[in-house]
Amino acid sequence: MSAQHTSGSQRLWGGRFAAEPSVEMDRLNRSLPVDQRLWKEDIAGSRAWAAALGKAGVLTEQEASELRRGLDQVEQRLADFTREQWEAPDEDIHSLVERLLREEVGAVAGKLHTGRSRNDQVATDTRLWGLGAVDGIEALLLELQRALVDQAEKNMGTVMPSYTHLQRAQPVSAAQWLLSHAWALARDLDRLQGARERASVLPLGSGAIAGCPFPVDREFLRETLGFRAISPNSIDAVGDRDWIAELLFVTAALGVHLSRLAEDLILFTSAEFGFVKLSDTYSTGSSLMPQKRNPDAMELARGKSGRLIGGLVATLTLMKGLPTGYNKDLQEDKEALFDAVDTLASLVPAVTGSISTMTFNAERCLQSVDAAMLATDLADFLVRRGVPFREGHEMIGRLVKAAEDRQCALSELPREEFVSVSNQFADADLEALFDPRKSLESRDNPGGTGTTSVTNQIEALRQRLG
Repeated sequence: MSAQHTSGSQRLWGGRFAAEPSVEMDRLNRSLPVDQRLWKEDIAGSRAWAAALGKAGVLTEQEASELRRGLDQVEQRLADFTREQWEAPDEDIHSLVERLLREEVGAVAGKLHTGRSRNDQVATDTRLWGLGAVDGIEALLLELQRALVDQAEKNMGTVMPSYTHLQRAQPVSAAQWLLSHAWALARDLDRLQGARERASVLPLGSGAIAGCPFPVDREFLRETLGFRAISPNSIDAVGDRDWIAELLFVTAALGVHLSRLAEDLILFTSAEFGFVKLSDTYSTGSSLMPQKRNPDAMELARGKSGRLIGGLVATLTLMKGLPTGYNKDLQEDKEALFDAVDTLASLVPAVTGSISTMTFNAERCLQSVDAAMLATDLADFLVRRGVPFREGHEMIGRLVKAAEDRQCALSELPREEFVSVSNQFADADLEALFDPRKSLESRDNPGGTGTTSVTNQIEALRQRLG
């Protein structure tokens, strides 16, 4: 194993060790297969650090320039790395970059790590990567939100049942249902902005734990790397992974929202509901039953939410028992982060495509709005005639029971039955009371399912979409 390590690799530690790590220890300790994704961020941080060392007079201007030139060459080499080259025996991405830098510029490469630790280095790299990931997630969510709003605008006139306890409740517009999911995404986007703010804190300059002994300008580093603030405490900076947990909560909450949207559509696309049809391009078939159209994108959205939740739980569990400062446990912070971002990168576009290409069966939706769903409207009618709601609720309940006993629709009861529970129905326009569209328009206060409210919601979301 020693021969493998001395062939083309170097360690950033080891002077006090008389032997190489065992095969088992090396396999466990080596993180390059995971943190290789941070190579661009590692070079960016190293380039800024070389400039800061030069600015502080720790390096000569020539040395700082030579290091930056070498890092540019390493960047070009890594951009062209093959899969086999990424299987290098180096311990981590920092070791690999430094080895390649030494190949480019020689011994001066050993000066780059002056005043810097892998502890503040990896914390900086991961935050830089996370900030880019937040931008990518935000773009995906905006596209999904836009698809929901576009569909809502097309289906303002589509009347469908709403559900509580998965039982038919009251009529709403399909737009109102679509917008309910768009507003959930709006909260995810708000939380994403908060996660971005907490991620954008620069740890570089904190050293291993106690800070940097050289007069490095951390504000220069912050500005160069694009962070909004510098960490106020070196001990906290190298051990802080709160921002990862926060970002993973955002992805988990988003996963839950996608799962709930998917569950609705799995039901709505079934033959039993028949409200929505997914396009062929976002459906799959059965290997046995030729007639099948399966909403697999939605089922995968529902399934992958568990993966996103699992990443959050794993990260919180990782963090919960750590003593202060950096601990090797934190090497495990990146897999859940990378996996969550990768999961959303493959999942959200498929959900967006499914939403943007699906069609509503407006006739089937309206047919599913039965007269019993207007029972609350009858109680509201009595309230407008001065009847206390609790009394009106009880009166309409008796009418619902009468319809069940007669095995007819509530709207098919004779007027005499209505008058028997309240004289207020003697001159009522019963046909209008059982018009689901009028029911929608009666709920036009802010947030309701009426046309004005829905229009205002669409306008508000469009403003957020920019």
